[in-house]
Amino acid sequence: MSIQYTVIHDVAVISIANPPVNGLGYDVRVGIIDGIDRAAADDNVRAIVLTGAGKAFSGGADMREFNSPEAWREPGLNTVLVAIENSIKLVVAAVHSVAMGGGLELALACHYRVAVPKARIALSEVTMGLLPGAGGTQRLPRLIGLEAATNMIVHGTSIPSEALADTGLFDRLVEGDVVTAAVAFAQEVAARPGPHPRVRDLTIRHPTPEGYLAVARPAVAARYKNLQAPLRCLDAIEASFKLPFDEGLALERRLFLELMNGPVSKSLRHAFFSERAAAKLADVPDSVPERAVNKVAVVGAGLMGSGIAMNFLSAGIPVVLLDISDEVVQKGAAAIRRNYEASLKKGKLRAEVVEARMALLQPTVDLGRVAACDLVIEAIYEDMDVKLRMFRALDEIARPGAILATNTSMLDVDRIAAETRRPQDVVGLHFFSPANVMRLLEVVRGAKTAPDVLQTAMRLARRIGKVPVVSGVCDGFIGNRMLAKYTRRAGELLEQGAFPEQVDRAIEEFGLAMGPFRMADLAGNDIGWAIRKRHYAEDPSQPRFELGDRLCEAGHFGQKTGTGWYDYEAGQRKALPSARTRAMLEAYWKERGVVPRRFSGQEIVERLIYALVNEGAAVLDEGIAARASDIDAVYLHGYGFPAWRGGPMFYADTVGVTNVRRTLRALSAKDPSWKPAALIEQLADKGRTFNA
Repeated sequence: MSIQYTVIHDVAVISIANPPVNGLGYDVRVGIIDGIDRAAADDNVRAIVLTGAGKAFSGGADMREFNSPEAWREPGLNTVLVAIENSIKLVVAAVHSVAMGGGLELALACHYRVAVPKARIALSEVTMGLLPGAGGTQRLPRLIGLEAATNMIVHGTSIPSEALADTGLFDRLVEGDVVTAAVAFAQEVAARPGPHPRVRDLTIRHPTPEGYLAVARPAVAARYKNLQAPLRCLDAIEASFKLPFDEGLALERRLFLELMNGPVSKSLRHAFFSERAAAKLADVPDSVPERAVNKVAVVGAGLMGSGIAMNFLSAGIPVVLLDISDEVVQKGAAAIRRNYEASLKKGKLRAEVVEARMALLQPTVDLGRVAACDLVIEAIYEDMDVKLRMFRALDEIARPGAILATNTSMLDVDRIAAETRRPQDVVGLHFFSPANVMRLLEVVRGAKTAPDVLQTAMRLARRIGKVPVVSGVCDGFIGNRMLAKYTRRAGELLEQGAFPEQVDRAIEEFGLAMGPFRMADLAGNDIGWAIRKRHYAEDPSQPRFELGDRLCEAGHFGQKTGTGWYDYEAGQRKALPSARTRAMLEAYWKERGVVPRRFSGQEIVERLIYALVNEGAAVLDEGIAARASDIDAVYLHGYGFPAWRGGPMFYADTVGVTNVRRTLRALSAKDPSWKPAALIEQLADKGRTFNA
């Protein structure tokens, strides 16, 4: 049953029962109207309380219905809200836990609202590239005021109910059971003479509403570049004081549908669903039990290791932090404390929380301490021989059944697992730097990784606030394998006559936070150099990036040395064009007889993004990634790909796989290494997409 109907005294209680967040699916919408009609026909019922069973009042639209006919079947949400507003018996919303999106719009249509403290209140549609589509832009300003409503709607932020106590949104904030309180309140107001208030009949009071929005528009446009929804929210809010209610509602609906069918919202919704899809493992059902992880060891107390440790400390899990010297361990512990104290200064943490987390940290140089841990994460130097020695030692010390994880970013997890007598207990957990901030966690499944180990890794990742994506074993896994092709193609542009700032500008205008050369300078050019040298040794026939090698041979590693592809002033991160780099490029072009030319932004974007797509297709075809949306999740959460583009594979779907193939074929006519991946050929032939 999606709706539960009971009568308490003389009050009908309609409870939404559609877990996990009481989404407003078709059955729920039908059930609410049926409940209102049932209460209207019952002479013994004087009022109605509308609430949500379980853990939410309502989280809004039922995501399971997105992109399905059920989402559009009548009664739609607006029809439900009209039924509530026009109910002959007053309706009180009993709000608890969560009232977001359509859930808050549902409450706004009720005659009264009772809530408990700490309920999360939001109109968050803008985060999906939409605006509230069921009267939120028209009702909320009438109830809490133009400015407060604009901030909530445009930014989509969640606000605790107690912070809205004086806004008029809630008629009563209560402690204890919200339904009991709402029933008592309903009996109280039912005794009053009608009619009972409808939000639609209120007038917005603001001295200069048009002036306020005139000031807000340029600020919103600057903050949300490339996103249409925030500005469309302002258009709809403007209608709330310039047009009659029903006309404003109609405008809101038109704008909602315009955004819903636009590329940005489609991309953002894909990003939302890709994160959730990545958590699903086709061959590891939910019934597979997870192993208990009550204590974690992190071997390596450097920048990465200390960041990894913070994730577990913040989740309340004790951590043993190890390294070869007490000095290194103490530096790692001090870095953790500094990060927490920075949050304390910003008001994001309380002092007692900082101390409670630090009390869970156990710095040590004694490797034997891992014997008491359920999960051991190796985060040491990225060298296979060093890692193999460490895993031999861990195999001897760790208890039976403990999970042994490597944080390697590209080395062979199967080879590492084979060094132990328990390959079934070995998994890759590739955190991204800074590990305490970046949400992505590549969970690398070895050939012999046990299903319960994989299940544990995925659930633990979510417990510590990460977005886990499973990858098979290959050089670089999903993200770095694809990135290698991207950076190689960026290097080719330099070899063919482009300057770093040209390439970076085009990619940044496309939407990435940093182009490849600014990013390389930030990470350290020596890191890529070390990887290239390993690859050169493994396969001497592969193409060399001589320009990058020359840069590093001169000691120009990027921000850490003050010069790389760009120059940097002391203590500054602003990338400045480098005369040294320009001279190096010009000398290289002269040696090779290259005549520099100006590449268009579109050509640069196509080369680099299609390089990602082409390698992503190979990753999919080889089974390294389970689905195209997993690749998108990796790039959205680990590599700064703009969410409003949906990820590289979704972007390819947007421009058309056939068009991607056409460009790749044109490039491959001059350079066979651009040959389209087999999967791209197959999809283009069939007129299909990666994310079908």
